[in-house]
Amino acid sequence: MTDQYAELDAALERVVEAARAHLAAVKAAQGRVDDDDVWQAYVNLNNASFAYDEQLLESFGEVTPWDVESIDPDEADARFGTAVGGLDGAAADPYAQVISVRQRRDYRVPSVAALLQVADAARRNSVPDDEEAGTVESVGEAVLELLQAGDGSLASLDVPELEPLDGLLTVSEVKEPLDLEAFADEDGVGPFTPGPEDQLVGRLDEHPFLPDEEDEDDHAGHNH
Repeated sequence: MTDQYAELDAALERVVEAARAHLAAVKAAQGRVDDDDVWQAYVNLNNASFAYDEQLLESFGEVTPWDVESIDPDEADARFGTAVGGLDGAAADPYAQVISVRQRRDYRVPSVAALLQVADAARRNSVPDDEEAGTVESVGEAVLELLQAGDGSLASLDVPELEPLDGLLTVSEVKEPLDLEAFADEDGVGPFTPGPEDQLVGRLDEHPFLPDEEDEDDHAGHNH
């Protein structure tokens, strides 16, 4: 049993070390997108967490809250685009393509007052104490505020004050990348309008889960 404890302690220490290394890489990247060191540290942290979870389950039948799967470093590098070392030595593709991903999601607002309140709180948290935050005055402004306070993705709108409705996502092959300077700031149609030579690859229809469906999808145990 002592050896078993020692193995678990060592596995946990590897998780802690991997978490520290990941945090250090994130700080060093300073928000850089697709940073190689951050990705490598992420894979190491994921696999250390998975190994500890597996060992804990095998030894004592207990689990952690970490719902992770092991990542093969070689496959992860391939999905990332290159080896973890980056693009050094890789030849440029003379036929590089541009892919356009466009998404729409609609929401029902059960209570305008509740939505404005949560958006007001998000704005106050993002404004320095010595500045006046101002009041959020419309539903559209509230949604924009939540997006700005979050990471800019639709996940920022996963709040009780918004009920998701149907949505869709399209993937198209386009000739030219988006040129924001070609559209006025108030133009909400032009940037999303397909060009004459754009080719639609496919469309994904998104439907929100109903409460009873979510209950059915909940899993009581820990699966590997």
